Amino acid sequence: MKKIVLLTLMALFLPFKGRLGGLYAQVQIGYLSYEAVLKQMPAYAQAQHSLNELKTKYEQEATRGEEEFQRKFSEFLQGQKDFPENILVKRQAELQVLMETGIKFRQEAQQLLAKAERELMAGVESQLNDAIRVVGVEAGYAAILNTDNNQCPFVNPAIGEDVTKAVMRKLGIKEKEQ
Repeated sequence: MKKIVLLTLMALFLPFKGRLGGLYAQVQIGYLSYEAVLKQMPAYAQAQHSLNELKTKYEQEATRGEEEFQRKFSEFLQGQKDFPENILVKRQAELQVLMETGIKFRQEAQQLLAKAERELMAGVESQLNDAIRVVGVEAGYAAILNTDNNQCPFVNPAIGEDVTKAVMRKLGIKEKEQ
């Protein structure tokens, strides 16, 4: 779908490369690696830190539940010869509930972590999209393309310009020394 939109934009703008109302107009396209800029944003680092803290808390809780299950299972194995039938059945049911609760907790934790990641990243991505939009409008680009995942393997240097540094400046990110 992205490729279709990209090709449609290029097909619409390329005919205007020549004369336009007596003036020569050339479509300019910007490009950048969205992921590379995203990962340099301080807000991205904060979001990842918050997500890692949340993962750690869920993992600690899951481990605690598993340790409780293992302890009770060990006690069950040690005493199963001595338990009367009704206590044996009751303990087996308790172990079953503990195991199901642990599995359910892990599944819910994964869903909650995925939701938290979407929510945390939505703000960061919105900030990046706003910066890209401002750079695009200020520089008069017809479009700014994302070069990640080989989505745009070639941009003609005559009509394309790398806008990574401009977007990073808009976000207040200093270039790293090479």
